[in-house]
Formats: sequence, structure tokens, C-alpha cells
Amino acid sequence: MSRERARRVSLAPSDETIEKIKKVAEEGNFYGAQQMYKSFGCRYASAYRYLEALDIFHSGACLQLANGQVTCGAELAVCFVEHLVKGNIPYGDDTLDRIRQIYKKFPRISVPQNLDLGDDVDMQQLAETLGAAKTRAEGCSTFLRAAIKWSTEFGGPRNGSPEIHDMLADYLYTESPELDMSRVTYHFVRGRNPKKFASTLVNFMGKCYPGEDDLAVARAVLMYLAQGNLRDAIVLMDEIKKQEQSQGVNIPQSDLMQFTSFLLETLQRDALPLFNMLLDRYRQSISRERLFNELLDEIAEKFYGVQRRNSMPGGMFGEIFKMMAGE
Repeated sequence: MSRERARRVSLAPSDETIEKIKKVAEEGNFYGAQQMYKSFGCRYASAYRYLEALDIFHSGACLQLANGQVTCGAELAVCFVEHLVKGNIPYGDDTLDRIRQIYKKFPRISVPQNLDLGDDVDMQQLAETLGAAKTRAEGCSTFLRAAIKWSTEFGGPRNGSPEIHDMLADYLYTESPELDMSRVTYHFVRGRNPKKFASTLVNFMGKCYPGEDDLAVARAVLMYLAQGNLRDAIVLMDEIKKQEQSQGVNIPQSDLMQFTSFLLETLQRDALPLFNMLLDRYRQSISRERLFNELLDEIAEKFYGVQRRNSMPGGMFGEIFKMMAGE
């Protein structure tokens, strides 16, 4: 009997192995269970039993996360994606469901409120809570970014699975202690839920510093349009206006917001001269964020066939998007 076949025969069915490891975890030995999940998962993969290896990593990630073992769970979640790649598993609904199941197990814990910042105990509690939140956000982000990359390479959309982009955007916004709206926007505009994104922006507008609100909305609209996605840009703005009325949050009446509204109207018709007039008239507002000029060059090319101009040197535009993606 060949060594390869011997490996195949010597391994029990994966469900038996999973139950065995689960008992170790139920005894409170999460570290021991972690080593078993990793070891057995790799052994099944070495025997080319990739589907069973995936069962083990998926089960382990869900169990560890459900028990608050975030570092261990995130590690097994990444192992799951790595073995999707090693096993050449194609992008599809079943695997996407399993990714979603792991994602939903990542804890969501609120930062404690009404703390006395002059109290050493409260400050220590806040520091520990923020540190744990950062660990959760980094773990979930690493897992979902790897899943997005897998989806692009194994039959998913060119920009990656929109469902996974939506998951990552939502987790970054709700759970990251160091909120970066550019990153949140990057993933939402590659998702397929502009109404959810609108809710997120309205929530952000209710708590951000003055001057950040119109920038966040304009950035979202321009990033949709830079992908040629006029439909979702319009849905986003319409939904923000609806929620503005129902939730009592006011969209800032700034020149930048006027430009954004006029731009959406202009792009619905063949009106390049009007497009150029808008750029000239609102140049000062557009200059508030350096990225806007690059996005507008991309929009001009997408909608009117205008060759890009004034590009950032050395492919910096692409590098900015890599930074937003967390790469």
C-alpha cells in the first residue's frame, strides 16, 4: 500500500474527529482543542481530503468564536480560507454560507458607557475593552479579506464577492475602535446593499465631527460612480434623504453636497459640457479631498470616454485603494 493511500485509510471520518475535538473544548481546554483542529485539519488536507479538512476548520472556527476565543477562532477561520485555495474550491453559495456562518460568530461587544475617565479602574477597563475590540476587528478583517481574495481567484466577481464586502464593511464600522470611513466605504461600494450603506452614513453623520459628514457622503457617491455604478449611487442618495426625514439627521447644505446632487443629475444624460462646468464651478469644494479629483477623472472616462488626466504619480491612485482595502 502506498504511503499516500495509507494516509487516506488511517484517518477517521471528519465528523468523528470533530466530535472528539469538541469534547476537549467542552472541558475548557481551548488551547488543546486549537492544536488538534490545526493538526487534524492539515492531516486531512495532506491526504487530499480537502472537504473534510474544511469541515474541521469551519467547526473549529465557529466553536472557538462562540466561546469568546477570538484569536483562536480567527486563526482557524483563516485556515478555512487557505484550504479553500489549496483545495481549488470554486466560489459558490454553499461556501459563501459557511463564510457567513463564521463571520456571524465573531463577537460584537459594546464599549462601556458612562465611565469616569479620572478613575484608574474605569480607565483600565476602557483600555482592555478597546484592546479586545481591536483584536476582534483585526481578526475578522484578516479572515474576510482572505475570503474576498479567494472569491476573485476562484470564479467570483472581479472585485470580489459583494456579500463578503458587505460583511467586512459592516464589521469595520460597528466594531473597529479606530474607525476609518474610507475603508468602510471601499467595501460598501463593492457590495450590493446601498440602503444598508445609507443607514451607516446617516448614523455616522449623527456623531462625526463637523465637516466630516459631507465628505463621507460625497466620497461614497464618487466611489460608486468611479466603478460606473450610477444606479447604486442614486439609491444611496435617495435613501439618505428618506432617513434624514425619519431620523432627524440633517444632510449638510454645503457646496460639496450641491455638487454631488448636480453630478448625479448630469450623469443621467449625455452632457459632457455640463459635467466640465460643474468641475470648474465647484473646484474649491472638490479640492477638500485629494482623492476626489482622481475619482472624477475615472468617472469622466467611464461615462464620457474622456482619457484620464492629472493622474497621481507612480500608480498612487491604485495604491490608495489598496490602503483602503487594508492590503
